[in-house]
Amino acid sequence: MVDLVIKIKGKIRRIGPGHPVFIIAEISANHGHDIKKAYKIIDATAKAGVDAIKLQTYTPDTITINSNKEYFQIKVNDAWKGQTLYDLYRKAYMPWGWQPKLKKYAESRGLICFSTPFDNTAVDFLEKINMSIYKVASFEVVDIPLLKKIGQTKKPVIISRGMSSLPELKLAIKTLKENGCPSVAILHCISSYPAEYKEMNLKTIPDLIKKFRTVVGISDHSPGVTVPISSVALGASIIEKHIILSRKEGGPDAAFSLEPDEFKNLVNSVRNTESALGNPSYGAGVKESENIVFRKSLFVVEDIRKGQKFTPQNIRSIRPGHGLEPKYYNRVIGKRSGVDLEKGTPLKLKHIATSD
Repeated sequence: MVDLVIKIKGKIRRIGPGHPVFIIAEISANHGHDIKKAYKIIDATAKAGVDAIKLQTYTPDTITINSNKEYFQIKVNDAWKGQTLYDLYRKAYMPWGWQPKLKKYAESRGLICFSTPFDNTAVDFLEKINMSIYKVASFEVVDIPLLKKIGQTKKPVIISRGMSSLPELKLAIKTLKENGCPSVAILHCISSYPAEYKEMNLKTIPDLIKKFRTVVGISDHSPGVTVPISSVALGASIIEKHIILSRKEGGPDAAFSLEPDEFKNLVNSVRNTESALGNPSYGAGVKESENIVFRKSLFVVEDIRKGQKFTPQNIRSIRPGHGLEPKYYNRVIGKRSGVDLEKGTPLKLKHIATSD
């Protein structure tokens, strides 16, 4: 498996198994067309210990057209339905003039900043501001001309697989790589807003790892932090989740976004989870070793005189573990003691008479 390698200002960040989980906070529409709010989101993201902040680069005119025809009317997703695509994206898009400023500010806060382009002009724009990595949204997996354009940047790509069939996903990755993309990470994603737990099928994560032999993660639109934390135990190397200053603000993405304190909890829980996963291990660990003494062992539970036989009445397997291991019990019973033994003495092999 090839790591996803990001190069930023001469520094290299490797993403994949054996490296810390790469955690991405997605601003999406949660800036509310207020750049001051966008800066506050970046501050909150950095404070939460997140690795990267992600933007989206489109305008309503680059992603759709202004039409009231039935084709363009949204009839699903409670937060979006009842409006046209153009109206939704007019509310949600981030002005392109903000993006160089936000990128510079995010990097000053120690964050990696990158974006999802939705058409060729967006790719050209992002190249001018030196994006080091690209994201492909789940809805754009089938936009082969756009994938060719992104691949030609020769930058690593993170692609969300939401809704895509295996043939579609294979074609998307093939297109990116054939056009120069050095490495592709796949995010398992349910493109439902918000997504329900019963839809998540997190076992897809290890299956993607097996099928594609690449870095795999999750882009999560479910409420809370259960899904992304669980995904780490299944092999996810990347987590992407929306961030909002307060869900009370509302907006297209509020229902499945995390507030700053929740995001911090997510980061801490992920770090604890990856620490707990560790590596295959048997026997006593460092902290366990001090408790070995509390395992059972063979003890004298009645006074025994020299020459007396060991019996179930005077020898028992009890805690603590200073005597012989219990596996010696059947070897000991019926043998004679070579010495006088007081009740409470841990039994040793040297206490057994060498001959009857």
